[in-house]
Amino acid sequence: MKNLRRLNCLISRILLPVRRSEPRYCSSVTNSVTATNNFKTRLSSGPRFQDFTGEVTGDSDKHCYLSAELEMGNSRKVYFETYGCQMNVNDTEIAWSILQRKGYQRTANVNEADVILLVTCSIREKAEQTIWNRLQQIKAMKKKRLKSPIKIGILGCMAERLKTELLEREKLVDILAGPDAYRDLPRLLTVADGDHQACNVLLSLEETYADIMPVHRASYGHSAFVSIMRGCDNMCSYCIVPFTRGRERSRPISSILEEIRMLSDQCVCVCVCACACACVRACVRVVADPQGVKEVTLLGQNVNSYRDTSEEQFCDSGLTKLSRGFKTVYRTKQGGMRFSDLLDSVSCIDPNMRIRFMSPHPKDFPDEVLHLIAERSNICKHIHLPAQSGSSQILTRMRRGYTRETYLDLVDTVKKIIPGFCGETEDDHQQTLSLIKEVGYNVGFLFAYSMRKESKRSAKDLCGRTDGNLKVIFPKEDVALPAESTSAPINAGDYILVKILSSSSQSLRGRAISHSSLRGTVK
Repeated sequence: MKNLRRLNCLISRILLPVRRSEPRYCSSVTNSVTATNNFKTRLSSGPRFQDFTGEVTGDSDKHCYLSAELEMGNSRKVYFETYGCQMNVNDTEIAWSILQRKGYQRTANVNEADVILLVTCSIREKAEQTIWNRLQQIKAMKKKRLKSPIKIGILGCMAERLKTELLEREKLVDILAGPDAYRDLPRLLTVADGDHQACNVLLSLEETYADIMPVHRASYGHSAFVSIMRGCDNMCSYCIVPFTRGRERSRPISSILEEIRMLSDQCVCVCVCACACACVRACVRVVADPQGVKEVTLLGQNVNSYRDTSEEQFCDSGLTKLSRGFKTVYRTKQGGMRFSDLLDSVSCIDPNMRIRFMSPHPKDFPDEVLHLIAERSNICKHIHLPAQSGSSQILTRMRRGYTRETYLDLVDTVKKIIPGFCGETEDDHQQTLSLIKEVGYNVGFLFAYSMRKESKRSAKDLCGRTDGNLKVIFPKEDVALPAESTSAPINAGDYILVKILSSSSQSLRGRAISHSSLRGTVK
């Protein structure tokens, strides 16, 4: 106790003089107001942010330690592997366009590659595990290439989400580039050439790659993906996309129209189409390899949330219109060119080019969008309409902004405005459910059918897609030309009127009747 008292006394002797040496201030309203006014005066007359940035030059000095010559590819070969959604396919084309400008060459043979870039997905754990397994395979390949080392890069969502682990785990990766950092790829590869890991995963509020013309390499020669917006503001409680893709922003409408005009100008054959007729006839686009783009798919994380504010003189100043009964988790946005404006302009570029769009959000289907789809013959009557849950309670917890009832109301509206949408009736669906209950399956494997490269195809048959995206198979034979007495062979990219004769769970079968046009079928 004596020691404790001595310690307290010592602390008091040390602290008291310090306290007494500090001047005391008496607060008053007058002094407070005066101080505030003085502060505002000094603040208004002080230097502005522009004073610090005014002398800063553009991007030319951004990485002054690297010369332009060092960033050149010098004909090095780059190999891309793309995983995940259609946006990643489009991102691959953007990344390749950037590297191509720097003198890189693209190879389809991974064994020839000097650089291997994996464009990745993080939406599910399995998608990430696929990349980890692939990295181990490439690591084994890299060990065999000691004389000409391979550089390995991870692009896209996984680079954004797992950057630290990717850089540190067994040192498998040389470069990382997030979805908004593809412009930096030449520099990152140059840094990696110096045996350093390089990384840029910064998300942007503005990057849309509007000035980068993608090098389109669609799996189908007559189809192309066009990205119109990036990112997501919806912040659904279960979804990682806003954190890997960043906030929502849209490409200027002028750059989108320019890209689609370019794709339209590439077409070298006359290809036309018509829509299904009474479920007996269907018009299909023949899919094969020759050049020419006859179908464009508009892409975005929420493609119909498109809102371009870059051209203010043409912008609507009103609030964004939503589907009836739907709401957003954020304040409703105001102004800008909307998805209906874009869809209207795109469909007018080439009446013989089909227009689709993927990954919409149910909240962004106002009536004007649906009426436009119904009116324009070259806008496909095919709508991807995510539900996520049939329970209003779960939808609320998911932060989706709608209920089961409002979703069903939207489906009814779509069916009324766009006849023929979704051929399965409620009775059809209930019959499927009753079959499952009656059989009492132990396990059910439910998935969408997908064609594989290894799938056998008959040389005597052709395959195409209807306006509603259904696969149609029919014999390869010459058919009549519109308003002519002669017939002509069917080429890839042509639109053909087909009489449907039978169906299976995966496709339709029929016989070609004639060549056709989006402006009308041959009677």
